[in-house]
Amino acid sequence: MSIYTNTARFDHGRALTEDELRSLAPSIFATEAHESRSDRFQPIPTIEVLRGLMAEGFMPVGAKQARTRDETKADFTKHLIRLRRLDDDRKYSVGDTVCEILLKNANDGTSAYDLMAGLFRVRCLNSLVAQTATLDSVKVRHSGDVGAKVIEGTYRVMKEAEKALIAPADWSTLNLNTDERHAFAEAAHVLRFGDASGETSTPVKPDQLLVPRRRGDIGEDLWTSMNVVQENVLRGGIHTISRDAHGRRRRGRTRAVKGIDQDIKLNKALWVLSEKMAELKGLKSAA
Repeated sequence: MSIYTNTARFDHGRALTEDELRSLAPSIFATEAHESRSDRFQPIPTIEVLRGLMAEGFMPVGAKQARTRDETKADFTKHLIRLRRLDDDRKYSVGDTVCEILLKNANDGTSAYDLMAGLFRVRCLNSLVAQTATLDSVKVRHSGDVGAKVIEGTYRVMKEAEKALIAPADWSTLNLNTDERHAFAEAAHVLRFGDASGETSTPVKPDQLLVPRRRGDIGEDLWTSMNVVQENVLRGGIHTISRDAHGRRRRGRTRAVKGIDQDIKLNKALWVLSEKMAELKGLKSAA
């Protein structure tokens, strides 16, 4: 299930209701730990944290829940929520970049509480997990005094989140030459398709990750290049041609990344890759 919902629109965006959240990700409402957890495991009720964030003006606009083979964990397992300020009356247009909060949690032992800042680009509706030198991702293990850690970490991320918006303006001024764009694509290719040793066996070529899907994404600057690569890496749909064991041509298409953890991992890696490219181009990180 995609985390992009009808409520995440920018022309008449609205918050998800609790009934809608329960339908999309029932584990958000778990207030106790799954029966498989020991007494040392301290549950972190996502709905209570979410209500606190909503009181601060951050409203849920997207949610999804991971699949589980154990039916008893369906109401406790990993989930991800997108939150955005809807009380500032700001009018968005194509090309704008918006700061959001991403909240991940589980009460079955499959995930720590993790609060991250994210960016959402209106042009192509692709959500990035932003990890910069000035932006913290807060992780809280389900043990000890979780309440105080969650509250402290949540407000720290909320306070620092909008610093991520510096990147689009800065990276848009950095044009990449052909070799730099190819190097970026090759690194992203290994991140998405490489095995534990960094070897790839996919018929997808690195240069295919640089092909824009819309006219508005044609450009050679770092910000545009990163967004094109990121969408191709995560959304799937890249056409491939391979040969089977008998040498016959087979046509295929890459699959979208749907797993919560893989999505976040790839987003973070692409962000760090972009930061390093910006540094190589002479842009210093604003620490």
